[in-house]
Amino acid sequence: MADPADRLTIEQQLGQTFVAGFWGTTPSADILDLIRRRHVGSVILFSRNLRSAAQTLELTSALQDAARAAGHPAPLLIMTDQENGLVRRLGPDATRFPGNMALGAAGSERLARDVAAATGRELAALGVNMNLAPVVDVNNNPDNPVIGVRSFGEDPRLVASLGAAAVEGYAAAGVVATLKHFPGHGATTTDSHLALPVIPATPDRLGRLELVPFVRGIAAGAACVLIAHVALPALTPSGDDPLPASLSPAVVHGLLRERLGFGGVAVTDCLEMDAVSAGVGVARGAVLALQAGNDLVMVSHRIDRQTPALDAMLAAARSGEIPAGRLREAAGRVLRLKRHLAWDRLPDARGLEVVGSAEHRRLAAEAYAASATLIRDRDGLLPLRLDPAARLLVIRVPSRAITQAADDPFASDTLLDAVCRYHPGAEAALLSPGTSPAEAEDAVRRASEADAVLLVTVDVSRDPERRALAQRIAAAAPRVVGIAAGVPYDAAAVPAGAYLAAYEYTPPALEATLAVVFGRATAPGRLPVTLA
Repeated sequence: MADPADRLTIEQQLGQTFVAGFWGTTPSADILDLIRRRHVGSVILFSRNLRSAAQTLELTSALQDAARAAGHPAPLLIMTDQENGLVRRLGPDATRFPGNMALGAAGSERLARDVAAATGRELAALGVNMNLAPVVDVNNNPDNPVIGVRSFGEDPRLVASLGAAAVEGYAAAGVVATLKHFPGHGATTTDSHLALPVIPATPDRLGRLELVPFVRGIAAGAACVLIAHVALPALTPSGDDPLPASLSPAVVHGLLRERLGFGGVAVTDCLEMDAVSAGVGVARGAVLALQAGNDLVMVSHRIDRQTPALDAMLAAARSGEIPAGRLREAAGRVLRLKRHLAWDRLPDARGLEVVGSAEHRRLAAEAYAASATLIRDRDGLLPLRLDPAARLLVIRVPSRAITQAADDPFASDTLLDAVCRYHPGAEAALLSPGTSPAEAEDAVRRASEADAVLLVTVDVSRDPERRALAQRIAAAAPRVVGIAAGVPYDAAAVPAGAYLAAYEYTPPALEATLAVVFGRATAPGRLPVTLA
């Protein structure tokens, strides 16, 4: 059978290997030029692009119209990071589903599969045919600044089983699933958005831990794997200047292709992240990424980086620095991935009824209820029963180091409103990451004067100053019920008498947890990580 890339020019082949993002809720002049003139065949969307279901479908349809009019051999891959939980790109019309660690606490393959299938149905209805999910990193480092609750947990077998179930769910919805972040980002202490993390893992350790979910996900049919910007000196020795896995032939070709036998599409994480842009640079990184064995090179944000990257790739292809066979192989893999797409089967407005449907909302409520986790209740505080006149103070203490991957804001009003449904007249001290010393002192004083405190923490275990503040509040109040609305490691850092894990600060997660606090529901979830 002829390679589908054989009929394309070098420029067209390169376009099929490139993923570009843009700014705005309608196609920008820059993205249209990349699609029409540079033959770019894949587009990534972020929350900045997506406002409503109708607008999203109009946007994706316009992008596909531009590609079709430009003579593309197949529809665009249109992708996003709809991981659910705290990392979600779709607008308010879409169903809010729990993120990975909440699903890890529920521990149900069926729920993981059903949530992925429902997410996939909503994406497909909106014209998004590829999801950069599921995250299958094993979060075995409590200090990890970028993965945390995006992981199913610390047990590679649990991560593998739920990740494989998610792959199956996306496949059932006709959406391409992407295993990430290969070969594993869970043990890092550095955010690759900001610098290059180094993982001192041996090949044996990788095989026993990090690679387990990738092996299972590939066996389940994952068609795409996203390569992380992490350095593995044991696999890519390069002196004092370690090479990111995303640019390393030893990782992409040697580990992923040869050792794991993966024949699908390998895509880089965004080359604009500082792990690459502050090192070899975006343009040079694009050339190295294609040389290393990646099939899709992602530059998500800036046209002043996208154009030089494409220029550098074209120059390298013409000079032979990127061998003709390597370019043809990459473009061919992408086009084979697009075989299930067709110009006459693109979605239209008739399919939008699935977005935010009652069936999906019921599934989300079931999954959130199954994830609610009671970590401890050593003082017998739960269920919290207060005299109607009792002073209940809700205090939020967030970390100043929440990952850049999360773009879902904390719904402060929703939290207080939810508490007031159980205890009318509850008061709040909703501190921000930039809380002043005076505000912090006022929160401690108010905690000491309250009859009970609901202390909602967000990743304070990784922020010494905010951790100390939460500890002072817990020591000052007579009765304290803690809710970890991020990583559950907060419960080990803050000595509240009772602590629950919500795993995220989304309204449905907090509402499911509050139902346990006030005795309206049980807490069936089990911690998917170990607390020190």
